Amino acid sequence: MLTGVHVLLLGGDARQLEVIKKLSELDAAITVCGFDGLHSPPQGAVQATFDESLFEGVDALLLPAVGTDDNGLIHTVFSDGELKLTEKHFTHLPEHCVVYTGMAKPYLKHLCQQRNLKLVELFERDDVAIYNSIPTAEGALMMAIQNTDITIHGSACVVLGFGRTGFTMARTLQGIGAKVKVGVRRSEHYARAAEMGYEPFYTGVLLQNASNIDLLFNTIPTMIITAQIIANLPSRAVIIDLASKPGGTDFRFAEKRGIKAMLAPGLPGIVAPKTAGRIIAECLGQLIMDETIKRGNGI
Repeated sequence: MLTGVHVLLLGGDARQLEVIKKLSELDAAITVCGFDGLHSPPQGAVQATFDESLFEGVDALLLPAVGTDDNGLIHTVFSDGELKLTEKHFTHLPEHCVVYTGMAKPYLKHLCQQRNLKLVELFERDDVAIYNSIPTAEGALMMAIQNTDITIHGSACVVLGFGRTGFTMARTLQGIGAKVKVGVRRSEHYARAAEMGYEPFYTGVLLQNASNIDLLFNTIPTMIITAQIIANLPSRAVIIDLASKPGGTDFRFAEKRGIKAMLAPGLPGIVAPKTAGRIIAECLGQLIMDETIKRGNGI
């Protein structure tokens, strides 16, 4: 249980509602900002005005999937007001406070480093990333269906990257009858892809494997689908880039060539916010509980 633990939750989207629900069940004291657009405060939480005093006595600071932008602004779906984190806010946080977010930009990392506060990026965790790969793959499949005039069954698909998201994406496509090639960079991934019945190739020879495909899914967050690759794609091809912004595709050249190319990060929060919220909530509940136990034991 989290009785006596004070949690401050700032901004976010529908996923945060599931987090609030879970932490409330664990008996945490929850204060929220950035939810004033709702008819009533989320059950189990107290809605407060954003000011420096809010940060006093906080044991856990919870931020959205992308903690802040490069200027400290926090994304809020349920409010028209602006939430901006500054160094002054962080001076009011206790030394033991832990900051949780999906992924942190340099601005937030700097704030935490200045105060020597522990920062936890949930999307860097294998468990969260693997669970999140399920709604990501489903969302990508939905986009593929909406943007093609063929069935996915029998289509020629390429998945770039065989990490946590690429693995699930390839398996999902194979499960509905697509012909799946997987572009990998590591020999063990090549072996695993072959064992699972995909056609593996190394990303260094992507050009030779892009000439006759219908769908290209990218999970690699570096520029890999270059103008040279796009020039070799058939005009019917659709690119769905699942990597974090700015993705790994030359979108300017794709548009010039008339190739459909879409950057689609954050799909779990778009296509399945309830499920994505539960994934985050379960992880957060356990992490905060572990920190509370450590603090109680003087570790």
